[in-house]
Amino acid sequence: MDELTSVFVQESREQLADMEAGLLRLEQDPNDADNINAIFRAAHTIKGASGVIECGFIEAFTHKVENLLDKLRNGEITVSANLATLLLGCCDHMGRLIDVLEAAQAEPPADIAAQGEDLTRQLAAYLNPEAAPPPVTEDPGQVPVVEQESPVEVSGGGVVITDGWHISVRFGPNVLRGGMDPLSFLRYLASLGEILDMETLPDAMPDADEMDPESCYLGFEIHFQTRASKADIERVFDFVRDECELRILPPSSKLSEYLQLIEELPEDSMRLGEILVRCGALTQAELEEGLRLQQESRLGRAEDSKTPPAQLGEILVEQKVVQKNLVDAAVDKQAQVSEKKARESRMIRVQADKLDKLIDLVGELVISGASTNLLATRSGQTELVEATSILSRLVEDIRNSALQLRMVQIGETFNRFHRVVRDVAKELGKNIELQISGGETELDKSVVEKIGDPLMHLVRNALDHGIEPASVRAAAGKPVQGHVALNAYHDSGSIVIEVSDDGGGLKKERILAKAIEKGLVQPGQNLSDQEIVNLIFEPGFSTMEKVSNLSGRGVGMDVVRRNIQSLRGTVDVTTQEGRGSTFTIRLPLTLAIIDGFLVGVDKSAYIIPLDTVVECIELKDQPDNQHYLNLRGEVLPFVRLRDTFGIKGADPVRENVVVVQYAGQKAGIVVDQLMGEFQTVIKPLGDIFKHLRGIGGSTILGSGEVALILDVQALVQRCAAAEENRMRNINRLLSTSPN
Repeated sequence: MDELTSVFVQESREQLADMEAGLLRLEQDPNDADNINAIFRAAHTIKGASGVIECGFIEAFTHKVENLLDKLRNGEITVSANLATLLLGCCDHMGRLIDVLEAAQAEPPADIAAQGEDLTRQLAAYLNPEAAPPPVTEDPGQVPVVEQESPVEVSGGGVVITDGWHISVRFGPNVLRGGMDPLSFLRYLASLGEILDMETLPDAMPDADEMDPESCYLGFEIHFQTRASKADIERVFDFVRDECELRILPPSSKLSEYLQLIEELPEDSMRLGEILVRCGALTQAELEEGLRLQQESRLGRAEDSKTPPAQLGEILVEQKVVQKNLVDAAVDKQAQVSEKKARESRMIRVQADKLDKLIDLVGELVISGASTNLLATRSGQTELVEATSILSRLVEDIRNSALQLRMVQIGETFNRFHRVVRDVAKELGKNIELQISGGETELDKSVVEKIGDPLMHLVRNALDHGIEPASVRAAAGKPVQGHVALNAYHDSGSIVIEVSDDGGGLKKERILAKAIEKGLVQPGQNLSDQEIVNLIFEPGFSTMEKVSNLSGRGVGMDVVRRNIQSLRGTVDVTTQEGRGSTFTIRLPLTLAIIDGFLVGVDKSAYIIPLDTVVECIELKDQPDNQHYLNLRGEVLPFVRLRDTFGIKGADPVRENVVVVQYAGQKAGIVVDQLMGEFQTVIKPLGDIFKHLRGIGGSTILGSGEVALILDVQALVQRCAAAEENRMRNINRLLSTSPN
């Protein structure tokens, strides 16, 4: 049961995400029937699965939500902003109930239960405005149903129960893999009426040596008596609707409809006919006559028809039965559904901790491979060196494949902000649209999990601080609707995430005045525009005069910078007053294993991330007090690692400059030796070193020695700051010089 619960929690969260995305689309297009049906199926899936794991409080609440969605898809109620808000609130509450289940609590706490009761009252107002909600009939272990009036025939004042439904169902091969039991659906069907006769069809079952024990091969022909409607019968199988073929014939169906059923089903026509006769759906004479007519019809079609079925849509268009755009839309949708099913059939769920364990083992394999390669080189045996070289290439391929397993698209994280923008915009009374691009950009799962909170702070700040009220935008000649954009792309071995808005931008004078007031800056201190803007990342800094539930407490931006730096990343801001602001986050693609460039200074070894390396050059005739050089007409500031880390010893005869680039800025790192590429397993430094600038981690070499991984971002920024100070001093001297 613990394993079932874990799977339920994971899959239900995915269904909730789809449901929320569908509800947000629903406000934009209230008449999209496919979207409404998808929302209903998501709720129905969660409800059915909660019944399987016997979680009553999720099942009961979700059932009420499902009832409302059923009315919505049947056209009994219409979409409105209030209805969408209510359903989104129900999504949130279902998420909280799932949290309760995951925490192994028997019942929701009082505050969550109270929220559920309030939502239930609001749902009841839509479900039955003039009376209490309809009673719920519980079927232990199965999906509960709401008692509804069903079509009946009235004769002489008495109710005649309609009977004679014929149900043909073929369960798909993946039903068992999804944790479903076909017989449970039949038991639930029996709760709606009486199964008069049922035939099991195992015709799809292969020979024993070809059988897959996880696949389902069962089909059923059922003669069913009930007063329920066709929709009620279909609802029984909604939970596996995408994984089964279902055909339902109502009572008193025509002979041609039964013959069409026989023709569509994969089994032998005569055998199916005999089953229908045993079920009482047909007489023997009707069957024989029907099969004869069917055979004649087939022969006639074979002679007369020259048109392939694929051209049916074109024929209907030519005959003006349907419009071409409707045919094209139907074909496109069918292709999308087929592609989605094919994609899902190729996927397999793996627990995250198993992936983490695999990455750890691959890291140890990389270190062991480096040690083996070193020993082989020292041995001087050619065959051994060649063998270890092949082994190194294989280890590198395994490393790349293992890291790809943890790479996920950032689009899923971006899409969560549709809801944030909608709710905050309504709360603030603003008209704001969210634009997303680069959602297909991939990065490590561990990075994705930790970037959510910083992005949340930035987006909410853009909504609250950045975008102006509609009246202010109109007065400034800007569109009334504001825009917040999320974008992601790869650059120099990093992922770049941009959060931008077209609001009023940051007011530098106000920021500087607030910084002076808080004592962060001394009056008269000369700061560049970028230094003024970066003051917003100082702890406790806020220009808001009034505290709201969104912002103004002086927390948020410093948290953003701290969390991003903990991921070995950076955050920068560019702004233009009256035009908007852009926050740019740079993060490493992975926190586990990277390609490195091994360099040496005296007896120490260092790793430079290979993706940041541009080129290597020799440093010639450079004065010790000059920390820049002419690189093909470009000023290149550099740092000497020997000076940076206080390494003593005689200077080497030859020094080399490794030219690196980060965020569009170039700098040089002066080292003694260039030792080539090196697969680097990142080992985090202890807490005692967490404030150390210039070092991003450590790794273990093949010799067993420890090498430090250089923080290129910090070194480049240090060079840029030194060059900026140098130019500022030169300009000051020139401005004060009498000549």
